[in-house]
Amino acid sequence: MSHWENVYEKWRSFERLNPDLKQELDMLADNQKKLEDAFYTELTFGTGGMRGELGPGTNRMNIYTVRKAVNGLANYLQDYVEDVHERGVAVAYDSRYKSQEFALETAKVLGAHGVKSYVFDTIHPTPLLSFAVRYLGTAAGVMITASHNPPEYNGFKVYNEDGGQIIPEEASDIIDYIQETEDELTVSYLEQDELEEQKMLNWIGLEADNAYLEQLAGISRLDAGERQQDKDLQIVFTPLHGTAHDLVLRGLEQLKFNHVDVVEEQAVADPEFSTVESPNPEEHQAFTMAIELGKRTNADVLIGTDPDADRLGVAVKDSSDAYTVLTGNQLGALMLDYILNHSDPALPGDARLIKTIVTSELGRKIAGNYGVETIDTLTGFKYIGEKIRQFESTGETFVFGYEESYGYLVSDFTRDKDAVQAAVLACEMAYYWKKQGKTLFDVLHDLYEKYGYHLEDMSSLTLKGKEGAEKIASIMETIRKEPLTEVGGLQVKYVEDYLAGERTAIGTNRTETIELPQENVVKYILENDSWICLRPSGTEPKIKCYYGVCEPGKQESQERLASLKHDMEDVINNIHND
Repeated sequence: MSHWENVYEKWRSFERLNPDLKQELDMLADNQKKLEDAFYTELTFGTGGMRGELGPGTNRMNIYTVRKAVNGLANYLQDYVEDVHERGVAVAYDSRYKSQEFALETAKVLGAHGVKSYVFDTIHPTPLLSFAVRYLGTAAGVMITASHNPPEYNGFKVYNEDGGQIIPEEASDIIDYIQETEDELTVSYLEQDELEEQKMLNWIGLEADNAYLEQLAGISRLDAGERQQDKDLQIVFTPLHGTAHDLVLRGLEQLKFNHVDVVEEQAVADPEFSTVESPNPEEHQAFTMAIELGKRTNADVLIGTDPDADRLGVAVKDSSDAYTVLTGNQLGALMLDYILNHSDPALPGDARLIKTIVTSELGRKIAGNYGVETIDTLTGFKYIGEKIRQFESTGETFVFGYEESYGYLVSDFTRDKDAVQAAVLACEMAYYWKKQGKTLFDVLHDLYEKYGYHLEDMSSLTLKGKEGAEKIASIMETIRKEPLTEVGGLQVKYVEDYLAGERTAIGTNRTETIELPQENVVKYILENDSWICLRPSGTEPKIKCYYGVCEPGKQESQERLASLKHDMEDVINNIHND
């Protein structure tokens, strides 16, 4: 009998197996392929936590894999964080299937270790979990979410005592502790009534929301008088069946944005995300209903948040008076320019923009124009949060942080990307430029005229299951062994291998050390300010390829971008099909 079959048999014969999971296992009894995928490995606990499909098995999200993760986390915290039993752990959850149940399971296992938990009493955005860790002074935080993944997914994200996602070093230690738990089926836990009686389980109400909103009001760049005036801006908002509805509306209301129409069909916290193909504001189809409502109300700006409200999408009217969805890079550049345009001209010399290596270079040019240095991090907002924490000792000043995948942080009272902050600032920005007779689309093109026509895109290849994971690894290995020298008619100037930590100049083979953590990423720096970056997704069974170009005009940039994508997709497909 193979290893996975032994594990499956252990689960199947476990007398106290959760009845729902037992029923699902029975339904899979004749499907060897699905059973193998559910049991051939353990659900990967990555650099921020774990995410996977719901269902029975060690490679699925269920109460047993959650308990095992919490057991390891609790042991880690007791060894590494002071006063963990009293400080406790903050826990939040989103609108997905099993989210509330997994949040309670987290509290139950923590309680068995004598660690208090502070659990939100309703669904809440991820940035509120980050804020709660800091506000309550807890030893860590747990967010039950799979962000914008399909409905059959859920996830378990861990936050450190600073309110940021755990970084690789912390994750590595936590993984070691998790692996010490040999049997996920027999992890100790306490029941809810016992926890509440012992005050080990504490429910978080509106206090944290109100404290967050007080901080949120402070991100406004308007003067005090104007903040309290009714704003002539027509807004359409969709929370895409997620967690952002109440906080975004309250945040806008306290700055007197009173003309807000909500896409009511998408205001319902629906784990099926039934009105969209994907609850991801990066996907333009997610704005279909918002655009329809915007046309009826003649809205100036449309805003949409993903289910756990850490990502924001924005659509604005273009030159033909039709709504166009801004990319994450475009919205980030607009926000950065607005913030710096409304900052003290005598910005401190230690002011810093933080962006990721796959985020547009337009931000660097805007920041440089205001005398602000740009710091690059690896992909993932955890690295931006880590940098902000380092600023507390270096004395550097955080100005703005963003990534191409619709994640933004305006103020560091949270330490993760925050769509509530971003939604309020985006509306304020649209209001400010409307008073100047401009749309955000107009302002974006002013930036292109000034700094060059930056265009970016991303393509991906989804490869699920065990075979898919092996193929993704094979593609990355081939790219390293056979590096490209030309793509889309452009010569490769440098190859940056973030796993090796080296930047190599093509032609001379001169190498430099990359001062960033190791990660499975390869980036090509090309002629003409163009670049390509290839990396496996950390949250989905995909290999992703990012592209960036900069030419003097729109058409030249579009043609250059299409050429890069065509060539690179051919390279990846050829490797995949070998």
